[in-house]
Amino acid sequence: MTDSGAKGLIKNLNIWEAIGISVALMAPSMAANINPQGTATTVGRAVPVAFALATIGVLLVAYGFVRLTQNFHHAGSVYGFVGATTGPRSGVVAGWGLIGTYIFYGCVTSMAAGIFGAKFLDEIGVWNNQPDTAGFLVGAIALALAYFLAIVPARNGTRLLLTVEAVTVVLILITAFIVLSKLIGGTAPGGLGVDWSVFSIPKGTGGSTVFLGVVFGFLSFAGFEAAATLGEEAKNPRKDIPRAMLGTAIFGGVYFVFVTAVEVMGFGTNDAGVKAFISSGSLMGDLGTSYVGAWIGTIITLGAAVSAFGCALACVVGASRMLFAIGRDSGSVALSSISSKNGTPTAATRVIVGAVALIVILWALIGGAKPFDIFLGSGVIGTLILVAVYVLATIGAVKFLFFSGVKRAASWEIIIPIAGLIVLIYTLYRNVIPFPASGPSRMYPIVSALWLVVGLVAVWARPAFTKKLGEKLLADENLSAAR
Repeated sequence: MTDSGAKGLIKNLNIWEAIGISVALMAPSMAANINPQGTATTVGRAVPVAFALATIGVLLVAYGFVRLTQNFHHAGSVYGFVGATTGPRSGVVAGWGLIGTYIFYGCVTSMAAGIFGAKFLDEIGVWNNQPDTAGFLVGAIALALAYFLAIVPARNGTRLLLTVEAVTVVLILITAFIVLSKLIGGTAPGGLGVDWSVFSIPKGTGGSTVFLGVVFGFLSFAGFEAAATLGEEAKNPRKDIPRAMLGTAIFGGVYFVFVTAVEVMGFGTNDAGVKAFISSGSLMGDLGTSYVGAWIGTIITLGAAVSAFGCALACVVGASRMLFAIGRDSGSVALSSISSKNGTPTAATRVIVGAVALIVILWALIGGAKPFDIFLGSGVIGTLILVAVYVLATIGAVKFLFFSGVKRAASWEIIIPIAGLIVLIYTLYRNVIPFPASGPSRMYPIVSALWLVVGLVAVWARPAFTKKLGEKLLADENLSAAR
C-alpha cells in the first residue's frame, strides 16, 4: 500500500548509516581485489603511488559535494544540487546521469555477487558442475534480495550495508597484516621481503602514463557521494552527510594505499611478480592461499560476494531516491509514491530493479554476454556517466560558493574545485581517447554518451516539464540555502 508523493521520507538515519551507503557503493573490498591490476598495467610496481595520487584527486572533487551538502540536502543528490545552482535543465541531466550510473552499477554488482557467490558454492561443495548460467542465477537472487531490503525502512538497509562491508574489509585487512608480518619477518614465500620501491616510479615511466594509472585508482572511489541521496532521511543532514562523504573518501585513501602496497610486495616487485599480480584471479585470495592457507581464499570469495551484494543494495537505494525526487518534482504520482508502512519509495525502487534486470537479460540473450562481460562493460559505462555528473556538480559548487553574490567560502578556496575539474576532465579524456578500434569496448563510450543525450533531449524538448521542475526546486525548503 502506498501514499502519494506528498508524504515525506522518514528522518531516522544517523551518520554511521549515511556512511554505510557510501562505503557499500564504493565497495572497497571489491575494488581492492580488481582495480589495482589495471593500475599495474601502466605503472608497474608503483600501484600504491597511483592510489595515493588518486586519493588527492578524489578529495579535491569531494570538496564540492561537502560544501553543497553543508548548505542544503535533497533526496535527488546532484539533481537537487545542480538544479538549484546552475538551473533545472542541468539538474535533470545530472540526476538522469546519476540514475544511469546506479543502474549500470547495479548490473556490475549483481553480476559480481553472482560470480563470487557461485564460486563460493562450488568451493564448499554445495553446487559443483555448475552450468554457465550459475552466475546469472545467483545474481538474480542477490538482486531480488536487494529489492526487498531497499523497500524496508532505510535504517535497516543501511545498517546491513555497513555491517557486511565492514566485515569484508576487516577480513582483507587481517590478511594484509598477516602478509606484511611474514614479509617483515623473512618468512614469506620465495624469500620475498618488504620492498619500499612500491612507493617509487619505475624508470622510463612518464608523467602521462602515471596519471593513467591514477585514473584507475580514481575510479575505485566511485560512489563515495552516495550518502547525499539520504539527505532527506538523515536526522542531522547538514552535518552528518558531509562528514559521511569526507570520511568515506579519507578512509578509502588510507585503505587503498595500504592494501595495494602489501599486495604488490606480496607478489613481488620484479617483472615476474608484477606479471603474476596482473594475471591474478583474486589478489587477496591468492595472497591468502600463498601466505596463510587455501581456506582463506574461500573465505575471501564469500566476503567478495557479500560485498558485491551490499553494493547492489546501495545502488538500488541511491537510484530509487533519485528517481523518486525527480518524479515528485515533476508531479508523477506513480514515481513519487511512498509506502505508507515503511516510508520508502517503493514504485521508484521497482522501476530501478526492473531496469537492472532488463539490461542483464537483454545483454545475455541478444549480446551473448556472460556474467563477467556484463560486469566489465557496465562498470565502464557507469563510470563514464558518473565522471560527467561529477563535472556538473563541481561546476555547480563553484557557481554557488564563489559567483552567487553571497560570500560562502574564502576566495582562495576556488583553487580546490578548479583542480578537481581538471582531474575529472582528464579522467574522461583518458577513458575515451584513444577510442577503441574494435570489440565490445568501443560501444561503452557510445552507450554512456547516449544515456546523457537522452536526458539533454528530454529537457530541451519539454520546456514546460523543465519549468515545473525548476519551480519545485525553488520552492523546496531543503534547497533554501541556494536562493
